[in-house]
Amino acid sequence: MILLLCLALFVGTVSADPSPQIAERALAIEQQVIDWRHDFHRHPELGNREFRTAGIVAEHLKTLGYEVRTGVAHTGVVGVLRGGKSGPVIALRADMDALPVTEKTGLPYASTATAQWAGETVGVMHACGHDAHVAMLMGAATLFAELRDELPGTVVLIFQPAEEGVPPGETGGAYQMVQEGVLENPAPEAIIGLHVAPDPSGHITYTPGAALASSDPLTITVRGEGVHGASPWLGVDPIVAAAQIVMGLQTVVSRQTDLVTSPAVITIGSIHGGNRGNVIPDEVVMRGTIRTLDPEVRTQIHQHIRRTVSAIASSAGAEAEVHIDTEEGYPVTVNDDALTAEMVAVLKQRFGEDRVYTYPPVTGAEDFSFFAERIPGFYFYLGIAPPGLDKVPANHSPRFVIDDAAMRTGVAALVELAYAYLEKRSR
Repeated sequence: MILLLCLALFVGTVSADPSPQIAERALAIEQQVIDWRHDFHRHPELGNREFRTAGIVAEHLKTLGYEVRTGVAHTGVVGVLRGGKSGPVIALRADMDALPVTEKTGLPYASTATAQWAGETVGVMHACGHDAHVAMLMGAATLFAELRDELPGTVVLIFQPAEEGVPPGETGGAYQMVQEGVLENPAPEAIIGLHVAPDPSGHITYTPGAALASSDPLTITVRGEGVHGASPWLGVDPIVAAAQIVMGLQTVVSRQTDLVTSPAVITIGSIHGGNRGNVIPDEVVMRGTIRTLDPEVRTQIHQHIRRTVSAIASSAGAEAEVHIDTEEGYPVTVNDDALTAEMVAVLKQRFGEDRVYTYPPVTGAEDFSFFAERIPGFYFYLGIAPPGLDKVPANHSPRFVIDDAAMRTGVAALVELAYAYLEKRSR
């Protein structure tokens, strides 16, 4: 029996198909991946401040023999592993930052960290699962290093800061990583991203085509003429004009956008104007977000917003300035058709068709879109809902939790996809 087991392990190490090894190796390092995640979860860091996380990642990659770049887009880490066989280059990305959320999970490794954000002291929590993303890609890094001699090409591992946004007045995230050459020397031909989701544990979902919405910050400044609240006819009330604009913006989606082509959302989340009940102010400032799932619809909605806001303000005798920050915003995250079909076929073969299925587009946004704008991208989800929960907390909830057992599937999926991509093109 021992002889047969040893023979099986030996045959596995020289087989042309590494899939059995990948599943076994992912299981072998499962506890290490869990330990990494728990550590990152206990010590979360906000965007552009992921110093501790980046240090742990960089040291791990160096130990495995990767070529390592640090300080990319402030705190990003890039690891390059050149396989023992010549072939193409593929990139895999994990985001590292946490959120300004005070944790309420009660876990033994729960975060008690605080930090400064926008001038306030806030709790910090990995409420979106980026701790798992980092741990799983570190696990994948281990497996790639173990398979280096058989690896038919090069893998580029991108550990990205500030996916959740940068501190006010700063730059960063995927956009800055691209600007600093993360997709050059070596130049990946495709990129893969994974995100955890509150779906059945270990299940994999994906969205063909437009997977996540564009996200554009919107600021509208309405200027009137301040007067006493008892005599509004003596001035121009920007508060009433602002209220009409909020309602008018809803018609941009419901009456001016072809919703058969693509969904869209315009939300105003902040309104500031005045400081007394009996004083009409000169100015009201509103802030919101625009979400679309089609680049053309995105452009059209921007035009319609400007036209609608200007007309409503003018009808009230006020003036309005519209600022849509496309530089700070994110484009639509689009899964490349050919790459998606190829990667989904691999996932279904390795994990079973009953565990791999489509997911509807979401109006959340991801700066993975900046990578996928440059090269074909495939972005998929890993279910991490702990079994037995009556209600699974959503991402960004202070009660967000992860089933650690799902992560070995995530590690294996990342390695399987990258290996299959390289092997197909190295022949």
